[in-house]
Amino acid sequence: MRSINCKGTLISLDTPKVMGILNITPDSFYDGGKYKDAKSIVSQVEKMLKEGATFIDIGAYSSRPSAAKVTEEEEKQRLLPILELILGEFPNALISVDTFRSEIAKKAIDIGATLINDISAGNLDSQMMKTVGELNVPYIMMHMQGTPQNMQQDPFYENVTKDIIRELSEKIALARTHKVNDLIIDPGFGFGKTIAHNYTILKQLDLFEILNCPVLVGVSRKSMIYKVLETSPQEALNGTSIIHTIALQNGASILRVHDVKEAVECVKLVSML
Repeated sequence: MRSINCKGTLISLDTPKVMGILNITPDSFYDGGKYKDAKSIVSQVEKMLKEGATFIDIGAYSSRPSAAKVTEEEEKQRLLPILELILGEFPNALISVDTFRSEIAKKAIDIGATLINDISAGNLDSQMMKTVGELNVPYIMMHMQGTPQNMQQDPFYENVTKDIIRELSEKIALARTHKVNDLIIDPGFGFGKTIAHNYTILKQLDLFEILNCPVLVGVSRKSMIYKVLETSPQEALNGTSIIHTIALQNGASILRVHDVKEAVECVKLVSML
């Protein structure tokens, strides 16, 4: 049985789970600026929970390519009041906080968040893994080549899947030294990867099983889908469902998504195979 400890409750990942995205940034590639008042935020979280999201992932720092930098103070001001609002309305919700800053991680967990989702796997804050170990919460470590500001400037790998597995294995070993017990890995689709890299990773996703950690896949409405289809993020839902299906067949344990209902349907149908 593969599971993670969330606030003292074991959440089994033997059946894949869905993580709904709530971006509270003004500049995210798909839904930037969409959820900026209490009513729209509460309504969207309620919708995602009703549709079957096990986790809600809240981010206050856009990590799209070439995103503007956000100060720690601004990230705090965006994130913490909304975290309090959501947990006030949905006290049992399992909230993942998308941040690479250890101080924000600590404050978020103190308020009642459940998981930390770090796009840099500790690379952007040397205190992050130590902090997560002390907080004793699940930690999502994503692979990223470079930073959001420069990651798409000619990314290069000798062998993309093997290179990422090697780097993540080193991060897992480091996290274990800080007593981080519940680790989830994210190959980082679109984060310092070309479209060809992304599809190679997707095709070889089952190789990540060697790391013996649940795998989170975040491909929802990304350019690896809409650029191939020559559409836009707004028109990429069908393509997203197709990629989710392939990811589930290749071993994904968590889907991080904008569209919860459709992702839950993918999980249900693939589980019948």
